[in-house]
Amino acid sequence: MKNILIIGCGLLGSSLLRRISKKKLAKKIFIYEKSKLNISKIKKLKLSGTIVKSLKEGVNNSDLIIFCTPMSEYKDIILKINNFISSKTLITDIGSSKVETSKIIKKFLKKDIHWIQSHPIAGSEVSGPEHGKENMFTNRWCIIINEKNTKKDNIKVLTKFWKKIGSKVVVMNPEKHDKIFSITSHLPHLIAYNLVKSAQDFEKKQSFELIKYSAGGLRDFSRIAASNEIMWRDIFFNNRNNISKAIDLFVKNLNQFKKDINSKNNKSIIKKLIQTKKVRSKIIKLKQDIDRPDFGRN
Repeated sequence: MKNILIIGCGLLGSSLLRRISKKKLAKKIFIYEKSKLNISKIKKLKLSGTIVKSLKEGVNNSDLIIFCTPMSEYKDIILKINNFISSKTLITDIGSSKVETSKIIKKFLKKDIHWIQSHPIAGSEVSGPEHGKENMFTNRWCIIINEKNTKKDNIKVLTKFWKKIGSKVVVMNPEKHDKIFSITSHLPHLIAYNLVKSAQDFEKKQSFELIKYSAGGLRDFSRIAASNEIMWRDIFFNNRNNISKAIDLFVKNLNQFKKDINSKNNKSIIKKLIQTKKVRSKIIKLKQDIDRPDFGRN
């Protein structure tokens, strides 16, 4: 890539910026960021890249455009760049759900423009360019979405790019992607938000200082529940059908746990607890986490 434009320079956008600069993957990196606060932070951090005041300036001079904004902003940005984007420019994004996004792209992006969706499996509960990390994507999966009319040459270009970023790349269709991540990512976040809300409701109802006595479980769930609310609202809305099915499955299993507890069904509940422990071992074996207790905390 000669020149790259990053649209939206928060946590992930600034992490990409740092990595692209470190690995010298572009001659020039352009940044379009509408938040004045984020712009001041980028300048204060002295991050590499040229901040452009208009989308036109960045788009006209870039070979690759990466959308790093909330998914609810895609439509407005697409409508703005349609007037001056070239068919030679490749677009990708880092959104966490793909089927609904694909519909927006097909409906509003002008014809003959190539957009291949990406989803790097990385992030944190914090937001903003000050929290970006150069190694955010190292040894993390990046999903590249392959659709009916996707050009293989563009998939190769994007695969090469993400591998240079440090990611492990896998290609799949948007339907499979959204089903997988409704369980592995979206449902866990929803559970975390609901658990913390339940703790708040319980504290209010009982007039206990419950949060003060947070055990490890609530503490760890609260980290996930501190994630960006706009981003997660967009994910929940965009992948609502798969998430609804995931909720149904979760409720079914939760009711079975409730039944086992109330009936003191020792055999059934011990079997469940042993089986689910195996998932943690598998995650560590697949190098998706470290094997130190308590996530390696001191």
